[in-house]
Amino acid sequence: MPAPDCPFPKKFPSQLIRDDEFFMSLAFNQAIDAWRRDEVPIGCVIERDGEVIAAAHNTVEQAKDPTAHAEMLAVTQAAAAIGDWRLSECTLYVTKEPCPMCSGAMVMARLKRVCYAVPDPKMGCLGGATNLNELPRSNHRCELSPGGALEAECRTMLQAFFQAKRQAADQIPPQKNLDSMPEI
Repeated sequence: MPAPDCPFPKKFPSQLIRDDEFFMSLAFNQAIDAWRRDEVPIGCVIERDGEVIAAAHNTVEQAKDPTAHAEMLAVTQAAAAIGDWRLSECTLYVTKEPCPMCSGAMVMARLKRVCYAVPDPKMGCLGGATNLNELPRSNHRCELSPGGALEAECRTMLQAFFQAKRQAADQIPPQKNLDSMPEI
């Protein structure tokens, strides 16, 4: 089944003001790329010294890899870009609160800051369902900036994607059960 049409246009933020909204706009654009590839529309960028050093979106379905989340791919790209696994001078921007796997990777990568648009009370692990950033014996804590930058737009995109997927699934005619067919 092809990806549902993405009704969201990409953003073209001014290059002059490189604030949270600027970088989250780039993550939003990555989420649009994910949608167009029939992936859950989550996008991520990592910034260091005002420059993007990594950008990714979910590729779980395409790669058939449960670890191919936008955040995991971006963390790997960023480490390669700076030649170090410690991302202590970097800020990660992602359109939805990270899951347990991605939250753990962010703490392990020593990210300076994580900014996410949509909180996830069900599976988010940087304040939603739990907060891996607050493990008492952890030797690193990321600065967190939950919600805020483009929260409404990112939430709307996620909701629209899943609504479109449900509608498409409802339009597929049911397959005949071959076991109940009379023998000829």
